[in-house]
Amino acid sequence: MTAARVATTPAPSPSRNLFRQLLRDSGYVLSGLPLAIVGFVVAVTGFSLSLGLLVTALGLPVLAGTLYAVRVLADVERIRLPAVLGVPRIRPVYRVPDSGASFWRRALTPARDLQSWLDLLHAFCKMPVATVTFSVLLTWWALAVAGVSYGAYDRAIPYGPNDQSLSALLGMGNGSGARIFLNTAIGVFALLTLPLVARACARIEGSLSRSLLTGVAEMRNRITVLEEQKRAAASAEANALRKLERDIHDGPQQRLVRLAMDLSRAREQLADDPVAAGHTLDEAVGQTRETLTELRALSRGIAPPVLVDRGLPSALAALAGRGLIPIELRVDTGLGEPGGRPDPTVESTAYFVVAEALTNVAKHSRATECRVTVERAGERLRVGIDDDGQGGAHLAKGHGLVGIADRVRAVGGQLSVTSPAGGPTEVCADLPATPGPW
Repeated sequence: MTAARVATTPAPSPSRNLFRQLLRDSGYVLSGLPLAIVGFVVAVTGFSLSLGLLVTALGLPVLAGTLYAVRVLADVERIRLPAVLGVPRIRPVYRVPDSGASFWRRALTPARDLQSWLDLLHAFCKMPVATVTFSVLLTWWALAVAGVSYGAYDRAIPYGPNDQSLSALLGMGNGSGARIFLNTAIGVFALLTLPLVARACARIEGSLSRSLLTGVAEMRNRITVLEEQKRAAASAEANALRKLERDIHDGPQQRLVRLAMDLSRAREQLADDPVAAGHTLDEAVGQTRETLTELRALSRGIAPPVLVDRGLPSALAALAGRGLIPIELRVDTGLGEPGGRPDPTVESTAYFVVAEALTNVAKHSRATECRVTVERAGERLRVGIDDDGQGGAHLAKGHGLVGIADRVRAVGGQLSVTSPAGGPTEVCADLPATPGPW
């Protein structure tokens, strides 16, 4: 059994990340205006035409076609959003016509969908916002490029005897040195602030698109996830209570019943056969010790004191030390340091995952060795348990891994199991460092 701090992959240099983000933000903003013009023209033309034709039978089909057209443009914008906002790509679930619906009911389907109207509103609102952000960013790029390189083309600019440059208007003189100094300083300032300006423009434009195009879908998805987490937490708690009740019934409760019988028999033997009564009392003392041992084991499974007092590395080391097969333990020791420990709920979940997985390995896998890896990856905690057993483990209902999956989902994590027939088996839990609220 070994414990070590898990090495992390070196992160890219900040300057490279800054340059990449600048290119992404600039590409998003500068390409946003052409798309906004197309969307604005389609929205204004289609909506105005549909309003004019509402007195005829063509108004609704034109409106439906307009809503479908702006939906395509909205999908393009949703594809572009993750690069600048760093959010997962989300596409709302649009209302679809019922099977066998008539032509007019199909034409009315987009008009009955809230997200379709939000797409249309986005086409109207994006145009003014994109115009402002495009103008600001393009101006900043022009100032940065033209200012930094001004010294290379100052001589090529014709100046008449009555012409005054910006440096002369500011009282710095009208010579080439003053002009080059002032324009280069402006260019350097624009170049240094260009990433901030590009980020601000991209965030403003992207936030508008996100609020209108994915806001409702994100809220619905979040509600769905929270409901799943709540159900998983309730299921995990119910399974844990049932397991605890079964363990108490099969272990300590049976021993306590036998202890009561032994004590009754010893009381009856005390007058007639003191020697036999002594042997019976000795057996009762042994039963008491075994019961206490089982109760301590059950309490360790609920909330081991070493986990609360010393953190995950020490708790897992104690757990691996009681293993029935050799266990290689690789845990980031920073998880046990003050300030580096994850949320107590996540910490308890990680311990539960390892404890239950090792129990399954000992009972069912026929493995000869096992490896446990626990590491922090940014804001996530990754737990892996690998063994060289016979495989065949999966998350189907009725198997022991279902309880682990429920406990992991309850804190907003994910559990994956790779276990082909013949082995090996790999159980991976991806947990957030801080669980989300219900």
